[in-house]
Amino acid sequence: MRVLITNDDGITAPGLKILEHIARSLTDDVWIVAPEHDQSAVSHSLTLRTPFRITEISSKKYSVSGTPTDCVLSAVQLLMEDKPDLVLSGVNNGANIAEDVTYSGTVAAALEATILGIPAIAFSLTNQTLQPIKWATAEHWGPIVLSKLLKNTIPKDVLINVNFPNVVHKSVEGIKVTSQGRRNFFDSICKREDPRGVPYYWIGPGAQGYDNMKFAESGTDMEAIVNRYISITPLSVDITNQKTLELLKEQFA
Repeated sequence: MRVLITNDDGITAPGLKILEHIARSLTDDVWIVAPEHDQSAVSHSLTLRTPFRITEISSKKYSVSGTPTDCVLSAVQLLMEDKPDLVLSGVNNGANIAEDVTYSGTVAAALEATILGIPAIAFSLTNQTLQPIKWATAEHWGPIVLSKLLKNTIPKDVLINVNFPNVVHKSVEGIKVTSQGRRNFFDSICKREDPRGVPYYWIGPGAQGYDNMKFAESGTDMEAIVNRYISITPLSVDITNQKTLELLKEQFA
Protein backbone atom coordinates (compact mmCIF):
# COMPACT_ATOMS: atom_id res chain seq x y z
CA MET A 1 0.00 0.00 0.00
CA ARG A 2 1.22 3.48 -0.90
CA VAL A 3 0.33 6.21 1.60
CA LEU A 4 0.59 9.98 1.20
CA ILE A 5 0.71 12.06 4.38
CA THR A 6 0.25 15.81 4.68
CA ASN A 7 -0.94 18.44 7.17
CA ASP A 8 -1.65 22.14 7.61
CA ASP A 9 0.78 22.82 10.48
CA GLY A 10 3.83 22.62 8.22
CA ILE A 11 6.60 20.23 7.23
CA THR A 12 8.43 20.55 10.59
CA ALA A 13 5.35 20.12 12.79
CA PRO A 14 5.58 17.45 15.52
CA GLY A 15 2.18 16.07 14.52
CA LEU A 16 3.50 15.21 11.05
CA LYS A 17 6.20 13.05 12.60
CA ILE A 18 3.54 11.29 14.65
CA LEU A 19 1.48 10.75 11.51
CA GLU A 20 4.48 9.25 9.74
CA HIS A 21 4.81 6.77 12.61
CA ILE A 22 1.10 5.93 12.26
CA ALA A 23 1.44 5.48 8.49
CA ARG A 24 4.49 3.24 8.86
CA SER A 25 2.48 0.91 11.09
CA LEU A 26 0.68 0.11 7.84
CA THR A 27 3.37 0.25 5.13
CA ASP A 28 6.93 1.30 4.32
CA ASP A 29 5.80 3.10 1.15
CA VAL A 30 5.11 6.47 2.75
CA TRP A 31 5.29 9.80 0.90
CA ILE A 32 5.34 13.14 2.72
CA VAL A 33 4.16 16.30 0.96
CA ALA A 34 3.36 19.11 3.38
CA PRO A 35 3.26 22.91 3.48
CA GLU A 36 6.53 24.75 3.91
CA HIS A 37 4.96 26.92 6.62
CA ASP A 38 1.94 26.80 8.93
CA GLN A 39 -1.27 26.92 6.87
CA SER A 40 -3.82 26.50 9.66
CA ALA A 41 -7.40 27.59 8.93
CA VAL A 42 -6.83 28.07 5.18
CA SER A 43 -9.68 25.61 4.57
CA HIS A 44 -9.92 24.19 1.02
CA SER A 45 -8.08 27.06 -0.64
CA LEU A 46 -5.82 26.81 -3.68
CA THR A 47 -2.88 29.05 -4.56
CA LEU A 48 -4.21 30.73 -7.72
CA ARG A 49 -2.77 34.24 -7.97
CA THR A 50 0.86 33.56 -7.12
CA PRO A 51 3.21 30.71 -8.07
CA PHE A 52 4.32 28.18 -5.49
CA ARG A 53 7.47 26.11 -5.19
CA ILE A 54 8.12 22.47 -4.37
CA THR A 55 11.30 21.57 -2.50
CA GLU A 56 12.63 18.03 -2.27
CA ILE A 57 13.86 17.45 1.28
CA SER A 58 14.75 13.78 0.91
CA SER A 59 13.49 10.71 -0.90
CA LYS A 60 9.67 10.78 -0.96
CA LYS A 61 9.60 13.92 1.22
CA TYR A 62 8.69 17.37 -0.15
CA SER A 63 7.64 20.77 1.14
CA VAL A 64 5.28 23.02 -0.80
CA SER A 65 5.08 26.80 -0.43
CA GLY A 66 1.31 26.62 -0.63
CA THR A 67 -1.81 25.24 1.00
CA PRO A 68 -2.67 21.69 2.09
CA THR A 69 -4.85 21.38 -1.01
CA ASP A 70 -1.87 22.43 -3.15
CA CYS A 71 0.14 19.69 -1.45
CA VAL A 72 -2.31 16.90 -2.27
CA LEU A 73 -2.71 18.07 -5.87
CA SER A 74 1.05 18.39 -6.32
CA ALA A 75 1.68 14.95 -4.88
CA VAL A 76 -0.91 13.24 -7.06
CA GLN A 77 -0.34 15.16 -10.31
CA LEU A 78 3.39 15.91 -10.20
CA LEU A 79 5.41 13.97 -7.66
CA MET A 80 4.01 10.45 -7.45
CA GLU A 81 4.04 8.32 -10.58
CA ASP A 82 1.26 6.17 -9.17
CA LYS A 83 -1.70 7.54 -7.24
CA PRO A 84 -1.58 6.80 -3.48
CA ASP A 85 -3.93 4.20 -2.08
CA LEU A 86 -4.60 6.29 1.00
CA VAL A 87 -4.10 9.88 2.15
CA LEU A 88 -3.62 10.73 5.84
CA SER A 89 -3.69 14.33 7.05
CA GLY A 90 -2.47 15.64 10.42
CA VAL A 91 -1.92 15.04 13.21
CA ASN A 92 -3.26 18.55 13.72
CA ASN A 93 -2.26 20.59 16.75
CA GLY A 94 -5.80 21.28 17.93
CA ALA A 95 -9.21 19.70 17.52
CA ASN A 96 -11.14 19.80 14.26
CA ILE A 97 -14.66 19.27 15.49
CA ALA A 98 -18.05 20.95 15.03
CA GLU A 99 -17.82 23.99 12.73
CA ASP A 100 -14.02 23.83 12.85
CA VAL A 101 -14.09 21.34 9.99
CA THR A 102 -15.16 24.10 7.60
CA TYR A 103 -12.03 26.15 8.38
CA SER A 104 -9.54 23.33 8.75
CA GLY A 105 -6.70 22.86 6.29
CA THR A 106 -6.19 19.41 7.80
CA VAL A 107 -9.71 18.32 6.90
CA ALA A 108 -9.45 20.11 3.54
CA ALA A 109 -6.43 18.04 2.53
CA ALA A 110 -8.43 14.88 3.19
CA LEU A 111 -11.36 16.40 1.32
CA GLU A 112 -9.19 17.07 -1.74
CA ALA A 113 -7.97 13.48 -1.73
CA THR A 114 -11.56 12.26 -1.50
CA ILE A 115 -12.56 14.42 -4.47
CA LEU A 116 -9.66 12.85 -6.39
CA GLY A 117 -11.06 9.41 -5.61
CA ILE A 118 -8.53 8.49 -2.90
CA PRO A 119 -9.65 7.27 0.54
CA ALA A 120 -8.62 9.80 3.16
CA ILE A 121 -8.52 10.25 6.93
CA ALA A 122 -7.86 13.44 8.90
CA PHE A 123 -6.31 13.19 12.40
CA SER A 124 -6.37 15.93 15.04
CA LEU A 125 -5.43 16.18 18.72
CA THR A 126 -7.29 18.51 21.04
CA ASN A 127 -5.13 21.16 22.72
CA GLN A 128 -7.71 23.50 24.25
CA THR A 129 -6.40 22.99 27.78
CA LEU A 130 -3.60 24.52 29.81
CA GLN A 131 -1.81 21.18 29.86
CA PRO A 132 0.95 20.23 27.39
CA ILE A 133 -0.30 18.53 24.25
CA LYS A 134 0.01 14.76 24.61
CA TRP A 135 1.34 13.64 21.24
CA ALA A 136 1.99 10.14 22.62
CA THR A 137 -1.77 9.59 22.78
CA ALA A 138 -2.13 10.05 19.02
CA GLU A 139 0.97 7.94 18.43
CA HIS A 140 -0.41 5.10 20.56
CA TRP A 141 -4.03 5.16 19.37
CA GLY A 142 -3.47 6.22 15.76
CA PRO A 143 -2.41 2.80 14.44
CA ILE A 144 -5.29 1.15 16.32
CA VAL A 145 -7.85 3.53 14.84
CA LEU A 146 -6.31 3.27 11.36
CA SER A 147 -6.34 -0.53 11.45
CA LYS A 148 -10.01 -0.62 12.42
CA LEU A 149 -11.00 1.94 9.78
CA LEU A 150 -9.26 0.05 7.00
CA LYS A 151 -10.99 -3.23 7.80
CA ASN A 152 -13.90 -1.85 5.78
CA THR A 153 -13.78 0.19 2.59
CA ILE A 154 -14.24 3.92 3.09
CA PRO A 155 -17.23 4.82 0.89
CA LYS A 156 -16.79 6.97 -2.19
CA ASP A 157 -17.15 10.72 -1.52
CA VAL A 158 -16.73 10.23 2.23
CA LEU A 159 -13.73 11.23 4.33
CA ILE A 160 -13.10 10.21 7.92
CA ASN A 161 -12.40 12.84 10.58
CA VAL A 162 -10.64 11.55 13.71
CA ASN A 163 -10.07 13.57 16.88
CA PHE A 164 -8.07 12.49 19.93
CA PRO A 165 -8.68 13.92 23.43
CA ASN A 166 -5.68 15.60 25.06
CA VAL A 167 -5.17 13.05 27.83
CA VAL A 168 -2.53 10.40 28.41
CA HIS A 169 -3.22 7.35 26.27
CA LYS A 170 -4.20 5.19 29.25
CA SER A 171 -6.92 7.69 30.17
CA VAL A 172 -8.70 7.43 26.81
CA GLU A 173 -12.11 5.91 27.53
CA GLY A 174 -12.52 4.33 24.11
CA ILE A 175 -13.61 5.14 20.58
CA LYS A 176 -16.96 6.61 19.55
CA VAL A 177 -18.45 7.06 16.09
CA THR A 178 -20.05 10.49 16.16
CA SER A 179 -21.89 13.16 14.22
CA GLN A 180 -20.58 16.68 13.71
CA GLY A 181 -21.49 18.89 16.66
CA ARG A 182 -22.42 22.56 16.93
CA ARG A 183 -20.74 25.07 19.21
CA ASN A 184 -22.79 27.75 20.97
CA PHE A 185 -20.10 30.40 20.81
CA PHE A 186 -18.26 32.17 18.04
CA ASP A 187 -14.68 33.18 17.35
CA SER A 188 -14.11 36.77 18.34
CA ILE A 189 -12.10 39.58 16.79
CA CYS A 190 -9.79 41.18 19.32
CA LYS A 191 -8.67 44.77 18.81
CA ARG A 192 -5.17 45.79 19.91
CA GLU A 193 -2.80 48.68 19.27
CA ASP A 194 0.81 48.53 18.10
CA PRO A 195 3.52 50.66 19.80
CA ARG A 196 2.62 53.55 17.50
CA GLY A 197 -1.03 53.47 18.52
CA VAL A 198 -2.21 52.02 15.21
CA PRO A 199 -4.97 49.43 15.70
CA TYR A 200 -4.65 45.84 14.53
CA TYR A 201 -6.99 42.87 14.87
CA TRP A 202 -6.61 39.23 15.85
CA ILE A 203 -9.18 36.49 15.32
CA GLY A 204 -9.32 33.89 18.06
CA PRO A 205 -11.66 31.64 20.07
CA GLY A 206 -14.47 33.20 22.04
CA ALA A 207 -13.92 33.83 25.72
CA GLN A 208 -15.44 30.48 26.67
CA GLY A 209 -13.05 28.56 24.43
CA TYR A 210 -13.98 24.88 24.50
CA ASP A 211 -14.95 24.86 28.16
CA ASN A 212 -18.63 24.70 27.26
CA MET A 213 -18.21 21.42 25.37
CA LYS A 214 -19.56 19.66 28.47
CA PHE A 215 -22.97 20.88 27.30
CA ALA A 216 -22.51 19.29 23.87
CA GLU A 217 -25.35 17.36 22.29
CA SER A 218 -25.29 13.61 22.82
CA GLY A 219 -23.63 11.58 20.09
CA THR A 220 -21.49 14.42 18.73
CA ASP A 221 -17.76 14.78 18.28
CA MET A 222 -17.74 17.47 20.99
CA GLU A 223 -19.37 15.20 23.55
CA ALA A 224 -16.92 12.41 22.79
CA ILE A 225 -13.86 14.61 23.25
CA VAL A 226 -15.00 16.17 26.52
CA ASN A 227 -15.63 12.67 27.91
CA ARG A 228 -12.14 11.48 26.88
CA TYR A 229 -13.22 9.39 23.91
CA ILE A 230 -11.66 9.34 20.46
CA SER A 231 -14.18 10.73 17.99
CA ILE A 232 -14.60 9.29 14.49
CA THR A 233 -16.91 11.28 12.20
CA PRO A 234 -17.68 10.48 8.55
CA LEU A 235 -17.94 13.66 6.47
CA SER A 236 -19.50 13.85 3.02
CA VAL A 237 -18.25 15.69 -0.04
CA ASP A 238 -21.87 16.33 -1.06
CA ILE A 239 -23.22 18.96 1.34
CA THR A 240 -26.63 19.24 -0.32
CA ASN A 241 -29.47 19.40 2.21
CA GLN A 242 -31.81 16.75 0.85
CA LYS A 243 -34.86 17.78 2.87
CA THR A 244 -34.68 21.37 1.67
CA LEU A 245 -33.96 20.16 -1.86
CA GLU A 246 -37.29 18.33 -1.97
CA LEU A 247 -39.14 21.32 -0.50
CA LEU A 248 -37.65 23.64 -3.10
CA LYS A 249 -38.52 21.23 -5.92
CA GLU A 250 -42.15 21.38 -4.82
CA GLN A 251 -42.05 25.17 -4.47
CA PHE A 252 -40.56 25.70 -7.93
CA ALA A 253 -42.45 22.93 -9.72
